Amino acid sequence: MKKLLVTDPVHDLLLERFTAAGYCIDYLPEITDAEVRKIIISYTGIIINSKVKIDKEMLDKAVNLQFVARLGSGMEIVDKAYAALKNVAVYSSPEGNCNAVAEHALGMLLALYNNLLRADQQLRRFDWQREANRGYELAGKTIAIIGYGHTGSAFAQKLQGLDMNVLVYDKYLPKGYTETKLNSVTKAPFNQKTFVKESDYETIFKEADILSLHLPLSQETHYFANDALFSQFHKKITLINTSRGNVVKLTSLIKNLQSGKVVGACLDVFENETPNTFSDNEKRLYENLYLFDNVLLTPHIAGWTHEAKHRMAEVLCSKVLEPK
Repeated sequence: MKKLLVTDPVHDLLLERFTAAGYCIDYLPEITDAEVRKIIISYTGIIINSKVKIDKEMLDKAVNLQFVARLGSGMEIVDKAYAALKNVAVYSSPEGNCNAVAEHALGMLLALYNNLLRADQQLRRFDWQREANRGYELAGKTIAIIGYGHTGSAFAQKLQGLDMNVLVYDKYLPKGYTETKLNSVTKAPFNQKTFVKESDYETIFKEADILSLHLPLSQETHYFANDALFSQFHKKITLINTSRGNVVKLTSLIKNLQSGKVVGACLDVFENETPNTFSDNEKRLYENLYLFDNVLLTPHIAGWTHEAKHRMAEVLCSKVLEPK
């Protein structure tokens, strides 16, 4: 019998579809990584989010495993090369939550530029502050999107109509790709010639007011945003990171916030996303970050909408159960 282990909360659709396909499902959303390692030998498939690491040790234990399916996009938690050697198929579902991430990134940027959270908190204290909360418009600003996969291109789509200059750079896409790419959300032709421009780092460093990161985590992108990167921007910049926490070196970000080189930040992801495991140094570091009122923080929820939960289930069911 085909046995499936589901280690995180999923939409009922996924459970229904895999059951109909003949799988016996153990739905254990509270299970830990350590507990998975003790029982993985029993399963032909596993669906994970981010807490379970499919590394060499796990794959060696999983002698019956045929596939790993990831809710979302971050594949740094799966040793894909070793999985291939073990003949274990690997699936992800970035198409499922890219729209949610894009909307979240735009929402954070608008909230930061217009002081929405601070103004709301002040009013709740009967503190009426108009001039102190005078905001900035996005029209006329230049935003650079680094990483132009599912989420980067979905974010670019959200910027249509805002009269911004949008520069995009992706090292691994062929030149001219942005002119022909289909929008990953609507599957309709996306006319990017009017406001999205393929760029290079030299232009981005010279022109960008806002930097939005949409990068996978790898050895190449670890601490991508560091002192050396920030120092090359000609203008003071706002940083958006909805990708992976370790893409941004937090000590560098704090240093550049203090100097004024970075004038604002929207962060949904962090180097350590488990506060109860903070070391003393980490606690002091995050306490320093939390002091900045020009930093907007959310707990890795950019792709965490109800619609994304349903869409990711659809995507994984399609990829695993209806391979083309």
